[in-house]
Amino acid sequence: MVETLSFFMILLALAVLLLPSKADAEPLRLHPDNPHYFILDDKPVVLVTSAEHYGVVLNVDFDYVTYLNTLAKDGLNNTRMFVGAYCEPVGAFKIVQNTLAPAAGKFICPWARSDAPGYENGGNKFDLMVWDTAYFARLKDFVSQAAMCGVIVEVNLFCPFYRDEMWELSPMNARNNISGLGDVSREEVYTLDKSEGLLAVQDAMVQKVVSELKDFDNVFYEVMNEPYARKVPMDWQEHIIDVIVAKERELGVRHLISLNIANREEQVEHVHPEVSILNFHYAWPPNTVAMNYALDRVIGDNETGFKGTGDFYYRREGWAFILSGGALYNNLDYTFAVGYEDGTFEHPDQPGSSTQDLRSQLGVLSTFIHGFDFVHMAPSNEVIVGGLSEELNAFVLAEVGKQYAVYVCHLETEGMDEKRVDLKLDLPIGTYTVEWVDTHIGGIERVDSLRSDGEKVTLTSPLFAEDIALRIMAK
Repeated sequence: MVETLSFFMILLALAVLLLPSKADAEPLRLHPDNPHYFILDDKPVVLVTSAEHYGVVLNVDFDYVTYLNTLAKDGLNNTRMFVGAYCEPVGAFKIVQNTLAPAAGKFICPWARSDAPGYENGGNKFDLMVWDTAYFARLKDFVSQAAMCGVIVEVNLFCPFYRDEMWELSPMNARNNISGLGDVSREEVYTLDKSEGLLAVQDAMVQKVVSELKDFDNVFYEVMNEPYARKVPMDWQEHIIDVIVAKERELGVRHLISLNIANREEQVEHVHPEVSILNFHYAWPPNTVAMNYALDRVIGDNETGFKGTGDFYYRREGWAFILSGGALYNNLDYTFAVGYEDGTFEHPDQPGSSTQDLRSQLGVLSTFIHGFDFVHMAPSNEVIVGGLSEELNAFVLAEVGKQYAVYVCHLETEGMDEKRVDLKLDLPIGTYTVEWVDTHIGGIERVDSLRSDGEKVTLTSPLFAEDIALRIMAK
């Protein structure tokens, strides 16, 4: 039986129903002139963010309005959420105040609670045949609030169960539902022939989520987080893609679909024709962009971590990835927690970014890249022909002879002294304006005028310690 909606949730549902119609809006899609980038509302888009650990909807204690306003304030435009087929126990991966690990009785998901007590983390068991109206009201209000903040939502449908304690919390586990399903091992949950009826439940959940979000233009779907971590079969993943496509065809809409490919790097040999986004994790150095650029799809880096809690490593990963031709960078930000939805939670032992300043620094990256006509640019590291020491690397995105975005960074993460670099560049004949950009605060450190006669030219940077960017524009 569906749990009784609170008065608050009823008001929430009514608010969703009264939202302006998006029937005439076209969802986020690949740019028709350059499929390495997005377009929304006729504007080219790169997604750059520093976002919470995916529990924004399934954790009812989390105040997503404050969270979304914080992203918007820092100039960020993306977040990633898990639907609720998966959640985590407190302490998983040594994350302190993990948003993906709701307190007892605070977990909400697509399936309704039953009258039978006994869910592993508090409250009644689930009925996999009944939808939770309150959950879908919360989901749609969250996506609506995100749209008002200019935030694109990556809706991640599934996640493998890394350890038994994750599977023991899933509503699909037989111990947590009254539907007589899920008496299988965690390795068999996501298969076409071994899940003992769960495939139909998964299909129905995907169809329901897609149906509920059909009118929103600020979403795309990722099939599964890190399927490679538990070797989830590709035939199951492609089956879910087919379910999304068939349902959306029936609904008369079409949203982008993402596959999470690998940690760090991998060359994709085969990709389903309906997949538009190839997402990687921990993609430094950003070799995976060049390896897959010829596939003419958006390439993203949608999870970071395990390199300390400081700013530089994750700022560098974002700048290098985007200036290598990527179009999505999502830093995993542990400053967001229940009670700290404004991003003020700091803990020295998190497995990833845990400082407030990084969000504004990534906002600088977003402002920088959106200041270019990047649809007409491509990775062009060959523009730099000399001047880099062994301690430095550089990444260039360019429309040759017209516009150049350059990022120079240290390869080490500690002990970086201030220095200047003499960049030798191969630029066509012409006159250029050069702006040196502070990657911390976004200010212009110096403006130079440059004349190229077709020979190699040298630019001397201001002093910098960790990294610096420059914008070169033909006059």
